[in-house]
Amino acid sequence: MEFVSKVFPEGQKGQQALFAHVSDCLVIAFDAQLIKNSKKPAGILAEIDRITQGSVVRALQAKDLEAKAGSHALILGNDSWLAQGLKAQRLLLLSMGLAKEVKNEGHVKTLSAAIKTLAQTSAKQITWHFDQLPAKDALFKIRQLVQLSREHTYRFGARYPKLKTKAQDAQLGMTHLVLASSSKTQKAYAQAMKEGLAIANGMDLTKDLGNLPPNICTPTYLAQTAKQLAKDFALKVEVLGRKEIEALKMGAFLAVTQGSVTPPQFIVIRHQGASSKEAPVVLVGKGITFDTGGISLKPGEGMDEMKYDMCGAASVLGTMRAIAELKLKRNVIGVIPTCENMPSGHATRPGDIVTSMSGQTIEILNTDAEGRLILCDALTYVERFKPAAVIDIATLTGACVIALGAVHSGLFSRDDDLAENLLSAGRQAQDTAWRMPLDAAYQEQLKSNFADMANIGGRPAGSVTAACFLARYTEAYPWAHLDIAGTAWKSGAAKGATGRPVPLLVNYLLAH
Repeated sequence: MEFVSKVFPEGQKGQQALFAHVSDCLVIAFDAQLIKNSKKPAGILAEIDRITQGSVVRALQAKDLEAKAGSHALILGNDSWLAQGLKAQRLLLLSMGLAKEVKNEGHVKTLSAAIKTLAQTSAKQITWHFDQLPAKDALFKIRQLVQLSREHTYRFGARYPKLKTKAQDAQLGMTHLVLASSSKTQKAYAQAMKEGLAIANGMDLTKDLGNLPPNICTPTYLAQTAKQLAKDFALKVEVLGRKEIEALKMGAFLAVTQGSVTPPQFIVIRHQGASSKEAPVVLVGKGITFDTGGISLKPGEGMDEMKYDMCGAASVLGTMRAIAELKLKRNVIGVIPTCENMPSGHATRPGDIVTSMSGQTIEILNTDAEGRLILCDALTYVERFKPAAVIDIATLTGACVIALGAVHSGLFSRDDDLAENLLSAGRQAQDTAWRMPLDAAYQEQLKSNFADMANIGGRPAGSVTAACFLARYTEAYPWAHLDIAGTAWKSGAAKGATGRPVPLLVNYLLAH
């Protein structure tokens, strides 16, 4: 889908030029103040009502169009419109509610409702006009408009047609969106659109990687993807294989991969947008490309969804793509430990004790708690970068799904400033997280009679004890952990990767 920003003149001339712009549908997103008097709409709606011979008033009186945010009316054009200078084949009138009352969450629902209606039509060329949009709202609303439009036109099968031999459904509408701006708003609108497109592109990459089958999206495939990103966006990439991982003495990582014939990879991808003296932000993504549970085998039902256990890694690659596209003036490093967790005669057994890169020993009580094992070595490895902050992203625990469902990602951190910055970024991007406890008392559950720690702490507070395990490897820098097990993908009829938390991470890197 193509997005462009087009400048129209100010005032009456600009309105006439907007109406004269040829499109399949002209969307007028307006402040509800314009229809305070349902018998006499104001501003641009008054002119539309005149040209369309009372269609706005009729829609208001029939309550097809109301002041509440998200209310919208689709009006089909006719020949009389052309004579009056309105060249669009359709009009979509969209109430954004009262600016002072509607919060970001409400704007997302409003924009999504309109986009769903557009997607159900045959309209491909869309012209979108935000009437009286305050400058402070432009960044969020336009970002969301771009992201939601791409969300509704995303089709996995269109990108990988060989995976379905039968003809795919035609892409729903919307191939071209023109965002109407003025000379005053052009710069802000263009920047918002640029950021929205970069985030959408990052989310699409994240979704594609998550949705690919595990026989294609292997650790090697993730490494190849990182190398292609480096080539496309002038990033630096390094991929370590088994020998290098062994040389680093990553015993916890190696314990997970030893049951699989598929070789592990340790990916380091760098974006240097600032001076080399500036400490980087490091993103660490869990990359289990398929998780059987190992010897602690998972139930067969729903195990196909364990291809999504690399969505943390996918979100790091998606975020790196977005910030590289934006040429972000910050140093950011993505680190991805990636392998399969498979049962075999060589697989790690419950009761085995391994030594992590940090030198700490771990009693593996459950081989299905493998994500924390590959992450702990990666978290030790990143100390060499002397990072300003480290954020790990992982589909880590089913317990987090029970606690927070699919609404919020779980956020764990000892650093209040880092935690608040991430929470704020999530709220602004409408990719929200919820802070969870990380009290020292929970560490008691990880005690082992035979090693420095166990890799599980039992059923109580399972997502908390998993985070507590990781915390033992992050004393050298500010750190936060995002458990995205409930937000990275959807099950059921709408099964697929969501692209979260790319918006949260990009927003954080842009703002902090």
